[in-house]
Amino acid sequence: MEKRGAKYHRGRLAEALREEIETIVEGELADPRIGLVNVSTVEMADDSRSARVFVVVEGDDDEAERSLEGLSAAVGFIRREITDRLHLRRAPELIFVLDRSEKYQARVDELLKRTKTRDRADRKRRIE
Repeated sequence: MEKRGAKYHRGRLAEALREEIETIVEGELADPRIGLVNVSTVEMADDSRSARVFVVVEGDDDEAERSLEGLSAAVGFIRREITDRLHLRRAPELIFVLDRSEKYQARVDELLKRTKTRDRADRKRRIE
């Protein structure tokens, strides 16, 4: 069973990583492949040796793929900067993943809205 303190530390580290990676990506990377990228969340592995970095990319799927390629190419620089800024002995391995949760949420909202309008139309027909 995991100690509560370790879980709390991992959560704090994940949030610090998210903030620093977002700062680095927004201002310090000069790769033309990287477009408008926001870091939504960082999920740390149980042993804190690796982290999934979920990013939201503005634009279509081609731009998202190019941005992920650029971020993967810059992973060494980002890890070195994180090590220096957060005073870590060793930065976790970073795995950049496209976060599509906003698109899924918008699609679910759209489908729910459609069902509500259908239900209202059905109720009106029954009353008449």
